[in-house]
Amino acid sequence: MPKVVIIGGGWSGCAAAIAARNAGAEVVLLERTDLLLGCGLAGGIMRNNGRFTAAEELKCLGAPELVDLTDALSRHVNIDFPGHRHANLYDTALVEPAVRQLLYDKGVDIRFVARAVGVSMDEPDSIRSVSLADGTTIHGDAFIETTGSAGSMGNCARYGNGCTMCVLRCPSFGPRVSLSRMAGCEESVGLRDGETYGSFSGSCELNKATLSPEIRQCLAEKGVAILPLQRHLVDEGILKLKACKQYAIPEFKQNLILLDTGARAKMMMPFFPLEKLRKIKGLERAMYEFSGGISNSVRFMARTHRDNALKAQGLTNLFCAGEKAGLFVGHTEAMATGSLAGWNGVQQAKGLPLLSLPDGLAIGDLIRHENLASTTLEGLNDRYTFSGGNYFKRLKRLGLYTTDPKAVESRVRAHGLHHVFLTAHEKKERPLQTMQA
Repeated sequence: MPKVVIIGGGWSGCAAAIAARNAGAEVVLLERTDLLLGCGLAGGIMRNNGRFTAAEELKCLGAPELVDLTDALSRHVNIDFPGHRHANLYDTALVEPAVRQLLYDKGVDIRFVARAVGVSMDEPDSIRSVSLADGTTIHGDAFIETTGSAGSMGNCARYGNGCTMCVLRCPSFGPRVSLSRMAGCEESVGLRDGETYGSFSGSCELNKATLSPEIRQCLAEKGVAILPLQRHLVDEGILKLKACKQYAIPEFKQNLILLDTGARAKMMMPFFPLEKLRKIKGLERAMYEFSGGISNSVRFMARTHRDNALKAQGLTNLFCAGEKAGLFVGHTEAMATGSLAGWNGVQQAKGLPLLSLPDGLAIGDLIRHENLASTTLEGLNDRYTFSGGNYFKRLKRLGLYTTDPKAVESRVRAHGLHHVFLTAHEKKERPLQTMQA
């Protein structure tokens, strides 16, 4: 049985672990902190806009587990908010234990507080093992890096406003280390405004108990609260800082938009000074959880150069997913790239052909389009997500966006990829469930 080592336990790492297990590998998942999901702990949004299409593609391709799990944990289903339709909001307080149990049930060997800090090579183009901060060495046949692209604290200070102890918790567990770079792979850095490196994470969390009863009731009933901002509270430049270009529309500048993601309310701003925040009606007692009022994590600092099978260029057995694989934004994007990288890691270890998803699928087109676009200065200034911005416009223009699960299934079958990520046994046992927008 081949052994696949996954570095990073965010959404993409968890998806890669599941796909690799389903493909018949022994899987070790190394997570730097004591929790899975990384930025997903402050996430909560699924199925908005083109992410619905991609979620259904994942299920038809044979990677339904994480989509089904977030569907089951959604507090609000099929809601609209500015610029976004038919979104699900999963409960961020419940999702990590559920994903952790799912991976244990799959037989994934999860090792927490296991920060990878180095690699050893068999040949100049082949990794033999990774070393951890505690001196442990982990050998494998294939390696998948899903460490994200935020951190260290120095990057947040140099290209942002400093470390605010976000969900990544670098001061407690140590900074992210790029194993791709250590193994000799080239990397790119995302830009903003054509010159500054990185982008701020696009949202932060408010303690829901500190909001007014009226706002809490609105969130409970509708899933979203839209609070108009007085002119003197509007920050004209803040949307340019966000990683999430899909939210760079006037409604997100002129209003403070809150989403109900459980015990916390997701505030769709990278940061907002507390003194100004408490001048908004209903937020007079507001308190932040994670990040804060003056900063957020700076992301897109380490995109690995890779092919469309998500194999790192110049290396035979290293794959990447999530933000390591591109200037991607979102959990669905992480799940999609993670699933492909996990499956291809096992294929590589078995000496079998790798899969590049066709551009006739939304997931395949996203991976190919970002890979080409990121070779240009303009492309490095963009971000790529199924849910908005320039890429969602492209998705609609190509006719790939649909909320009809049957149309998605027909498309996947037409490419001969139905349940491609499942073993023969699982293909017989696993029923396909779909969700109607």
